[in-house]
Amino acid sequence: MKTEDCFRVGSILKTKGLKGEMQIYVDFDGLDAIKFDALFIDIAGKLIPYFVTSIKYLQKSNAYLYLEDVDIIEKAALLVKKDIYLPNKLKPKKKKSEFTLNDVKGFIAIDEAHGELGEILEVQEYPQQLIATVQYQNKEILFPLNVDIIKGIDVEAGEIYIDLPEGLLDVYLSE
Repeated sequence: MKTEDCFRVGSILKTKGLKGEMQIYVDFDGLDAIKFDALFIDIAGKLIPYFVTSIKYLQKSNAYLYLEDVDIIEKAALLVKKDIYLPNKLKPKKKKSEFTLNDVKGFIAIDEAHGELGEILEVQEYPQQLIATVQYQNKEILFPLNVDIIKGIDVEAGEIYIDLPEGLLDVYLSE
């Protein structure tokens, strides 16, 4: 299983007790609603499958986890600070009302003046704004995702309509 075939749900914080129980930090909203009997743990860049013996949700972002074959503290200690993943097929579908600008990754960016720019490869979050990355004419182009630039989003077609500031593309293409 590759990382791109999965979504991150949290990480292992620490061991609890001597029988392999671990406390996990859950940063994926709604994990308790997903039914799963196995998960993947990122160990040295590889996703290793583990069967879940039990999981107890405490508060919104914490749970206690027992994994099959992780039955002593020494085995559990090796997994501390590792990320936990589930396969993409288990990821709940978002309702349209839950759509955010982070979800435009994979959409085709279409500029009013230059036409189709290409697929949005990445959306990065900076303190003041979101920045989208596209590959256009073999150059990496970055542009902000804000109300001044976005003219429309077609969620069904996977397209985002934008109006880039005059000269922005020229800055990237003139190198």
